[in-house]
Amino acid sequence: MPNPSVADGRRLRYKTALITGASRGIGYAIAKSFAIQGANLVLSAFNEAGLVKAKAELDGYGVDISYLATDISSPDSIEELFAFAVERHPELDILVNNAGIHISKPFTDHGLDDFDRLMKTNVYSVFQLTQQAIRHMQKLGRGKVINVASVAGLRGSINSAAYNTSKHAIVGLTRCVALENAKNGINVNAICPGIVETDLIKGVQQRMETQGMPSEEFRERILAQIPIGRLLQPEEIANIAVFLASSESDGMSGETISI
Repeated sequence: MPNPSVADGRRLRYKTALITGASRGIGYAIAKSFAIQGANLVLSAFNEAGLVKAKAELDGYGVDISYLATDISSPDSIEELFAFAVERHPELDILVNNAGIHISKPFTDHGLDDFDRLMKTNVYSVFQLTQQAIRHMQKLGRGKVINVASVAGLRGSINSAAYNTSKHAIVGLTRCVALENAKNGINVNAICPGIVETDLIKGVQQRMETQGMPSEEFRERILAQIPIGRLLQPEEIANIAVFLASSESDGMSGETISI
């Protein structure tokens, strides 16, 4: 008998996804692609106005969409977010950990406050939200966890010691949680994007401009690092997320996909 989600052309029909950092950039692109593929959505981001806008733009896809503005650096807020998501969708079976921040400083200039803020947002939140999702998915007997890490989690970078540390942690967490749940019907994988054209990279460009680097020079230096000669688009990351959320990746877990 054909899979009903494939039969009607939507690969994620009857599924529900909780997506963090969903109001813009990669998170919004994933939310849009999931909606097109039939998934119900619970969207989270820090900025409520951005979530309202995202929901309005996605309402036309015929899926259920709810949202909650969340400070993911706060353990209490994460507890509230997951309870909110499961209350609305008891069959919640996809988690996309996408939200994160970037701090660029020479290693010797990093204070513990900056490091702590970055780790709470980029790592502790993923640990806590994934832990809650895994407990829930174990009861369902199925689930998909998709962690949006970075190629920074696979290599070193200048002036990015704290950020790269956080992304290395996500890659390691992905592999460990995947192993522990391989027999539970739960797949845990990570996407490691290179440089994507989002507000984050625009923010880095603006900071470099304040330090005296013209925007044209910044762009040239960035493009010189990329073999294909261009920045990635958020939709290219979303395409991979759809694959990882679908039944097509059921035999794949603990992997990091670099793009």
